[in-house]
Amino acid sequence: MGLLRGNNTNIRWDSKRIATIVVLVALFFTAYCLIHFVLIKKEDDSSTSFFVRGKVVNLMQDNTQADDTTEGVLRGSQEVIVEITSGKFKGKQYQTTNYLSTLFNIDAQDGTRVIVRLDPKGEGYSAFIYSYDRSMIILFMFIFFAAALLYIGRGKGAMALISLLVTLCSIVWILFPLIEYGFPIILVTVLIVFYNIVFTFVMIDGINTKTVSAALGTLSGVLVASLFAVIAGYFSHISGFQTNEAEELLLIGTDHGMKIKGLFTAGILIAALGAVMDVAMSIASSVHELHSVNDKLNAVELFRSGMNIGRDAMGTMANTLILAFAGSSFTLLLLIYYYDISFTQLISTDLVAREVIQGLAGSIGIVLTVPIVAFLSAKIETMKLVSSK
Repeated sequence: MGLLRGNNTNIRWDSKRIATIVVLVALFFTAYCLIHFVLIKKEDDSSTSFFVRGKVVNLMQDNTQADDTTEGVLRGSQEVIVEITSGKFKGKQYQTTNYLSTLFNIDAQDGTRVIVRLDPKGEGYSAFIYSYDRSMIILFMFIFFAAALLYIGRGKGAMALISLLVTLCSIVWILFPLIEYGFPIILVTVLIVFYNIVFTFVMIDGINTKTVSAALGTLSGVLVASLFAVIAGYFSHISGFQTNEAEELLLIGTDHGMKIKGLFTAGILIAALGAVMDVAMSIASSVHELHSVNDKLNAVELFRSGMNIGRDAMGTMANTLILAFAGSSFTLLLLIYYYDISFTQLISTDLVAREVIQGLAGSIGIVLTVPIVAFLSAKIETMKLVSSK
């Protein structure tokens, strides 16, 4: 048994843990290969637009001026030459007109890095400036996040980072293609959620009573959240068709059999996963430590302790998804406030009703995770079905 040491944290690698991770990684790559080399047929993209990185190399003409009615935002047009810096057209230059409005506002000065949209035109392509190239600042922020996670979390921080990357990859590379090609949305989302729950807990803490309790509790919590969302969505007539992207998804996914209705529930499964996982692990870990310190505590006593601990965590975590909605929809809420929309009209609006149901369903999942994990942890710890080391 190997030991990876860090400050105040020990990560133990036993044969059971290593074998489980190997199996999970093998499952991931098997699913990836089946989806991307068997299911997905490569299509000719010569007649479609695509996006590449570019840089403004010459501002030929600038007809913009500040608009005092919109806080000095530049409006007008610019004639520029952009050079492509990525993809098969790297090094090629295009002349284009860049129009600036209040909402679409890319100030293309010499040296400005931008994202360029290339549209088929005759034998070649025409170029349009799509947005600023923000990839470097986002990459810097991710590197800073990863460095902070590794420095503070050490070994477990590294495991958490790997788990995060696997979760993101499994959603983008496996879940999204399966949804696009018409697989049952709820079923495949539940399978992806379950896979990521198991992978994350095994990577961070191995296989023991604590992770088994937390994994089962997390799965139960997200399923409860989804169940409430399905019921509320049914009676309030909310489905995936009430989104701004539904029309485009229908057009894109028609050839592959994509279904839209299940997207609402699938989104809640994904959204609730992180918060429910946090609560589940906190309670399972606390109950595990209590039992380690005093193994004479019976299941009832451990359950009560887990509930007391869970109530403290629940007070703040129940707000997580509601506040996340408020933050992501801040400008919408401000617009609603500005127009003084009545509560009767507001709560029945498709967008608001959908977001409120998502937030409340996720919060219900978090709240009900507390007794579920407290019960499971108390039972599993006292039954000693899994190694507690």
